[in-house]
Amino acid sequence: MKLLAHPLWLVGFRPFFALACLAGLSLPLAWALMFAGAVPPAPTFPVSALHWHAHEMFFGFGLAMLGGFLLTASKNWVAIRGYHGWPLLLLVLAWLLDRAVMLFGAGLPTPLFLVAGSLFPGALVTMLLATLIRHRKNDSYPDNLYFIVALPLLLPAKWLLLSESHFADGVAMSIALFRLSFLIMLERTLAQFLRGALQLTVPRYAIVDHSIKGLALSLVAAPFLPPPVATVLTAALTVLLAARWLSWHPWPALRRIDLGIMVLGHLAIILQLALESLAVWHPVAWVGTVSTHLFTLGAMGLIIPAMVIRISRGHTGHKVVFEAADKWVLWLMLGGLLFRIVLPQLFPAAYLTWILATAVVWLVAFGLLAWRYVPWLWQPRADGREH
Repeated sequence: MKLLAHPLWLVGFRPFFALACLAGLSLPLAWALMFAGAVPPAPTFPVSALHWHAHEMFFGFGLAMLGGFLLTASKNWVAIRGYHGWPLLLLVLAWLLDRAVMLFGAGLPTPLFLVAGSLFPGALVTMLLATLIRHRKNDSYPDNLYFIVALPLLLPAKWLLLSESHFADGVAMSIALFRLSFLIMLERTLAQFLRGALQLTVPRYAIVDHSIKGLALSLVAAPFLPPPVATVLTAALTVLLAARWLSWHPWPALRRIDLGIMVLGHLAIILQLALESLAVWHPVAWVGTVSTHLFTLGAMGLIIPAMVIRISRGHTGHKVVFEAADKWVLWLMLGGLLFRIVLPQLFPAAYLTWILATAVVWLVAFGLLAWRYVPWLWQPRADGREH
């Protein structure tokens, strides 16, 4: 079919990065307007506005980005053609169905609601596991075993997040799963970037790397562990990550926004874990949900735009160079982190203003990303290769 021959359906990152950009520019603004009372939550929402917001940022925006990355990267890890054509089209339709159910699902029978909303993550996880397990002998990264174990847990995390009584558990599981994924990606890419671009010495110790990933995986179960055990695991991961981060000598990277944003995103993961540990020993009355948003805006918000730029350029046959507009996107996202985390602590009376400002920053930043890169995602590769 002519539709399936379109460049959009050649590789997983193409449709899902486009969807992630559209979600990133619209979802935070929609939530901010609802939070401010300017727009009432839709009466067709199947869950509360807060549940909708959390779900859509993790399983709408976040999973579109993570899915696009993993569909693209996994085929390279095991040296196969990868999913294209019909499988990608059906996966996108499942993602759209999930968004529709979350907007208009009020009144649906619970089993139908859960099934319709589970098609996208269920299909995505099944496709990724089929790739990683079937071709495991050819996998250039043996530690993809962590993905094999963790990815199926996205479904229970999603179901818990939508539950009135287990919402906090679902959020904690979702953060832990995305944290593990980001740590694996950063371990493979950031160390390489620091070596290649800045000739920095980046020591790597297999026992440390596996301990970090093992602890990160164990924290997926943190909501169901005895609190002292979860606290010890969180503290241990914080210390190991901080020690490794410092051993990579990341400071020179801060002079370059394209590298510095990744270093700061990595640091945000460490700080979020530190806050979780601190909350047990010395609770602090922060303004707003600082720990959660330090991860969503500090890790996801800083790292994802940089990934979109690198992958959208490199995998469409363009030179991986961050141009002025790309750097503006990254500076904007740093501004969003400042608005959402720092300024509310200094000027709490303007809390609503900071939330609205953050949403506007995401609108502009992801709008700029969409304007620059969605056209490339629709076009054949610039270098003449097929995919």
